[in-house]
Amino acid sequence: MEKKVNKRGHVLVIPYSTQGHINPMLQFSKRLSSKGLKATFATTVFISETMKPELLNSEIDFDTISDGCDKEGFFALGDIDDYLVRLQAVGSKTLTELIIKHKNSPHPIDCILYDAFLPWVLDVAQQFGIVGIAFFTQACAVDYIYYYVHNGLLSLPISSSMMPIVIPGLPLLDLRDMPSFIYVVGSYPSHFKLVLNQFSNIDKADFILVNTFYKLEQEVVDSMSKVMTQPLLTIGPTIPSMCVDKRLENDKDYDLNLFKLDSTSTCWLTTKPPCSVVYVSFGSLANLTSNQMKELARGLKQTGFHLLWVVRSSELPKVPHGFIEEMGDKALIVTWIPQTEVLANEAIGCFFTHCGWNSTIEALCLGVPMVAMPQWADQTTDAKLVEDVWKVGVRVNVREDGIVSGDEIERCIRQVMEGEQGIEMKRNAMKWKELAVEAVCEGGSSDKNIDELVSKILARCK
Repeated sequence: MEKKVNKRGHVLVIPYSTQGHINPMLQFSKRLSSKGLKATFATTVFISETMKPELLNSEIDFDTISDGCDKEGFFALGDIDDYLVRLQAVGSKTLTELIIKHKNSPHPIDCILYDAFLPWVLDVAQQFGIVGIAFFTQACAVDYIYYYVHNGLLSLPISSSMMPIVIPGLPLLDLRDMPSFIYVVGSYPSHFKLVLNQFSNIDKADFILVNTFYKLEQEVVDSMSKVMTQPLLTIGPTIPSMCVDKRLENDKDYDLNLFKLDSTSTCWLTTKPPCSVVYVSFGSLANLTSNQMKELARGLKQTGFHLLWVVRSSELPKVPHGFIEEMGDKALIVTWIPQTEVLANEAIGCFFTHCGWNSTIEALCLGVPMVAMPQWADQTTDAKLVEDVWKVGVRVNVREDGIVSGDEIERCIRQVMEGEQGIEMKRNAMKWKELAVEAVCEGGSSDKNIDELVSKILARCK
């Protein structure tokens, strides 16, 4: 358990307002607080309405900035370009007001830790002479690919003559291993611009933090460190402490959920044998087609394994009619659950996942092998690492029509749940689990990096 100390050195934390970005930055705020810094976590006004009351009584302070959409958040506009323009304009203004509010208080802001998706935050910090720290929420491999594209080191579109793709520190990559914005030319242009803009002013940041741990991505961390002008520090995994080092008291969950939690899965899992359940979740953003949901349900049913399937409320109508009744007690469908708690349960034998980075690193930290069915963005690269680098899972093959067949889904699940290959994947998963714990325990690579960061922040506060 971490020792409670008097707080000095005030860090203001600004996340991008999606679940996958809030979770790691909130967890890291807890870690900084445990190390003696005063941490204030500033979400948008809309996101602040989802906070648990007990979270407001934690050692972290909470505040807000505005994105100009206080009542409905992003959904008030519905267009990513319009939203990002308003977020920067109104966010810059209200962040400035927040800094001024604290300026004459007993705890003026000494440092701003910002999501790299929001480079304008660094511009505001520098106007006040405040230390700016960029936090990259995704895998270092993905960050480095975007760095290569942003700096013109990888020309787009990628032609067949460029295959395989060679980037220092990464395995040889096929086109399908690249983030979807790259291999599907012209897809989601606004999001592609967003991820590339992480590097628009990165040379002005005082530190760069990456949500990974050194032994997991050693080669690419070393390669990326060589091209950065400031320290690049691995500080992950940023998951609840109870899942890894257990040094942060009562840190069992992420605490801030944008969806209503369903706790029925905990009781259901206690009735199932060890390693008998396939856990299925596609995260907070993915939307499968009705045809894909039909094939997914068919493949899951054909395996004969117990099934815990997270289907967000908006996706429930796509579940094939009669599926729930046909499966009976063999399956439980829930709308949103505490994922780390589920992955830690001994009944889970396999995680069928979209391979978002938070889900991927949670599975690695809890020793759960995966079937990867990536949907977009960084998930395709994460899936490559899962299958071919860390060797803790298998990636589905997609038909020419973009659908993963039920038979392919069944094949992949059986490969993970049965036979020698499955045993080897589980063995590898347990190895990465041990290395993740090592990284955040006292004296581990991430723990040392966090201590170094805290020391340098405090030195600038004198």
